Amino acid sequence: MNRHDDIWIMAAQCPSRLGTVDVVTRFLKERGCYITEQQSFDDRLSGCFFIRTEFRPEEAGFDAGAFQTAFAERAAEFEMSFELTPPGRLMPVVIMVSKADHCLNDLLYRYRTGQLPIEIRAIVSNHPDLASLAEWHGIPYHHFPITPQTKAEQEAQVREVIDASGAELVILARYMQVLSSEMCTRLSGRAINIHHSLLPGFKGARPYHQAYEKGVKLVGATAHYINDDLDEGPIITQGVEPVGHADYPEDLVAKGRDIECLTLARAVALHVQRRVFLNDSRTVIFER
Repeated sequence: MNRHDDIWIMAAQCPSRLGTVDVVTRFLKERGCYITEQQSFDDRLSGCFFIRTEFRPEEAGFDAGAFQTAFAERAAEFEMSFELTPPGRLMPVVIMVSKADHCLNDLLYRYRTGQLPIEIRAIVSNHPDLASLAEWHGIPYHHFPITPQTKAEQEAQVREVIDASGAELVILARYMQVLSSEMCTRLSGRAINIHHSLLPGFKGARPYHQAYEKGVKLVGATAHYINDDLDEGPIITQGVEPVGHADYPEDLVAKGRDIECLTLARAVALHVQRRVFLNDSRTVIFER
């Protein structure tokens, strides 16, 4: 048996006050649940408390519905919101892409091999290029072309796919379109984007070639939740890779692709494992 086969996850947050850890641990003890992992953080600046607990019911016949109802009554005193995730649950997701396939390929491999606890319900793109890749994996592929004149109509089609699929997470795996304010609001806290991170910043076309001309020593990537400020949403993960004078533009591009794949996959894993909490414009991350 996999060590996670019988492990439940409770992720909760509330205003900071005395007894926040106790309300969780005492309830689990009363319900005959053994805590296998627990992390918590109290943010003294925002006045918010965050806690994530993995636990194993020690008695047969664990009733998740009764558990949630009873804990909700106990948590109400602390204005605590919480989510309960059962063992082995695969989070339904939709992936959005354009033409670049490196992040999509990496996610599909991790999905196929069971490294990511997700179920990819659909792939959406503004180009037809990656349809065969989706078909090989048996995943529905939706090609919705977009122009400035058809942006609203195209996003309505995308929303229909997301809603119909029951997706709880949208992954922008190098989707090279700026989402509207309405779309960003609709997907707040449940859409992850990946982009390059270069210092100094290089905007526009061929950023890695610009970075080469400036002789940068690091290339990197940032995965974050989307918001209405382009590429400035709450950060989940970042990665960097050193480069040197012997690395040519194509080497920077290759290293950039690798670090984008790793950074995005790590962000998705943290999200689906309920290890990420939004804290205003920042995030609280409980790493293993």
